[in-house]
Amino acid sequence: MSAFVISVKENDKYKYTFEHSRGRTLLTSVEHPSINAVYATIDFLQQNFQITTILRYKTTSGKFYFKLAIEDNVYATSRKFNTAIRFNNAIEEVQKNFTTSEILDFSQDIFNDLVESNLQERET
Repeated sequence: MSAFVISVKENDKYKYTFEHSRGRTLLTSVEHPSINAVYATIDFLQQNFQITTILRYKTTSGKFYFKLAIEDNVYATSRKFNTAIRFNNAIEEVQKNFTTSEILDFSQDIFNDLVESNLQERET
């Protein structure tokens, strides 16, 4: 099953990626100022997916990519694909699973807290 993965960028802005069920990133969102904005955008896109437009592009080097948009607003851009088959498969994956995918929030570093906690326990 595909999933949305939320994370924090180095500039402290939030983003989500839409991951294929096999673990490959298909889409990366635009920056969001807060975690709530990311959740709101995902919810908005899932609720309005039927009016979403998939804009298709080809680079000068022959690679394919697409953007997810509603009206004039681009919400996410795909990775680049070397072949038309992979490109079309990615679009099919988005169309098939976008509205039902779960959200995985990795915006908080819970593991760092665990490591620090374990180090403090060892010192005592």
